[in-house]
Amino acid sequence: MKWRNWLNAIIGVWFIIAPWVLGVSDVAGAVWTSVIFGAIQVIASVWAAYVEEPSWRTWQNWVSFLTGVWFILQPFVLPLSGNAGETWTSVILGIVTAVLNLWTMWEGANGHSTGGKANA
Repeated sequence: MKWRNWLNAIIGVWFIIAPWVLGVSDVAGAVWTSVIFGAIQVIASVWAAYVEEPSWRTWQNWVSFLTGVWFILQPFVLPLSGNAGETWTSVILGIVTAVLNLWTMWEGANGHSTGGKANA
């Protein structure tokens, strides 16, 4: 299950660099939203990777889950660039982030922990 936290951290790094990669770095709101929430996702996901027994009470996974939800909603609640690539990237990776965190918490709460092995 640890691999899911690391994948969420990598997605967070993507959100940090996405404004420049997707060509929306001239939109200050898009840059700040992406960088701040991406950094929060990286920190929470890396921290969650070190939690021995994740469950529904693991706040780090909840924080990462909420950043995923934010990235799903952000293009519609706070349309900053009008860039279709940014919208779809945000929504798809937000869904991946949310699902991975729910999966990790569900698996940990139901005693399916693998101790961080890659085959989780």
